[in-house]
Amino acid sequence: MTCFEFTGKTPEDAIKIACRKLNLTEDEIDIEVVEPGSSGIFGLVGGKKARIKVKEKVKEKKGEEKQPSEYHNQDELDVAAIAKDALENILRLMPLENLVVKDEEKEGAVFLKIEGDKTGLLIGRKGQTLDALQFIVNKIVNKALGKRANVVVDSENYRERRQDFLVQTAIKLGEKAKKTMRPVSTDLLNPKDRRTVHMTLRNDKELETRSKGDGHLKKVVIFPNRNSKNKPA
Repeated sequence: MTCFEFTGKTPEDAIKIACRKLNLTEDEIDIEVVEPGSSGIFGLVGGKKARIKVKEKVKEKKGEEKQPSEYHNQDELDVAAIAKDALENILRLMPLENLVVKDEEKEGAVFLKIEGDKTGLLIGRKGQTLDALQFIVNKIVNKALGKRANVVVDSENYRERRQDFLVQTAIKLGEKAKKTMRPVSTDLLNPKDRRTVHMTLRNDKELETRSKGDGHLKKVVIFPNRNSKNKPA
């Protein structure tokens, strides 16, 4: 089976490009992430495009037994164990020592927390390195189980700190929009961060929020409701 290589800003972008070029869905291809593309994943310096290898999945013939996964007895698999093993294997490739991965299951998701020296390097700018690690681990787990799982990778409590920062930023920008009666916008955000902004302001009748832009990263524009009775004098 022919193997193709594709590049993109992130592994997710590269996969979308591959599907478009090959006219196949993501479920119809086998994906190997060669280079995650986030600064710091395998070198922690410099910027690299994500690079993936893709080949079309072999369609099973009637009566043919499916080849087993690299993980055996899938019905007995522990999602957390697979995810932790995958992340630990990736971290071994990095020039950092004394890293420990702790796992916890809550709210229907598996949370992997990286602890050790200089773990701040694993966060990256606005969490991009953590997001890349999380993306790869989820791909590995999903492939092993044959279904989608929800794995969150964190370090130094970044996810919660980021959430708090976005909530406070949304409130401040919302107040600015109401005071000036002009639209204001956030920086470029990923889908999860945009959702936080939308959810923070959704019950404020004096404001409206809309995502603006193309691709994975977009801004959230916060509009003052000009029909509101609470206009500035």
